[in-house]
Amino acid sequence: MTEVLAVAVITVLAVIAPGADFAMVVRNSYLHGRRTGLLGALGVAAGVLVHVTYTMLGVGLLIASSTLLFTVIKLVGAAYLVYVGVRTFRTRAEVTVDLGNRTGLTPFAALRTGFLTNVLNPKTTLFVVSTFAQVVSPGTPVLQQAGYGLFMSLAHLLWFGVVAVFFSHDRMRTLMLRGQKVLNKVVGSVLAGLGVSLAFAPSH
Repeated sequence: MTEVLAVAVITVLAVIAPGADFAMVVRNSYLHGRRTGLLGALGVAAGVLVHVTYTMLGVGLLIASSTLLFTVIKLVGAAYLVYVGVRTFRTRAEVTVDLGNRTGLTPFAALRTGFLTNVLNPKTTLFVVSTFAQVVSPGTPVLQQAGYGLFMSLAHLLWFGVVAVFFSHDRMRTLMLRGQKVLNKVVGSVLAGLGVSLAFAPSH
């Protein structure tokens, strides 16, 4: 599996797996309209760039200082992907979306809500770190790493933009939540499989 394919697959699975970002965008789109949802999606994408920035710096330092420690982080990251995959597969409950409190949101507040929801989410931290630990090697150019980070951010923007557009309508929101159990099993299975294959893949 090439680096690019690994980043693409892990990112897409991480983005579409329902979680805090999903619930926030769905809620704001449903209560406050499409524009508010889209601003929330933009905030989420900006938050991802924060995670990417400190991860790039940290992984770079690890590679430069300790190959052994970097290898340990890589294996832990692969194990985390397996763990998340199994947890996602076994999840039975649907994402709870609080549709109360219809207090209006200003454009800045909508953007800030999306940003903070993502930046303060430890799951996003672990996903970004795990992904970079799997695909980045001493020979990976910094610009290529930055490209991975921009792809992660853009993927979040596109997916949650779609969510905002469609889920400003209650019927579409209901259909998505009903299909969540099947989505969880698909995403969980692929993530767990990826984690196992990456753990046993030869080092760069």
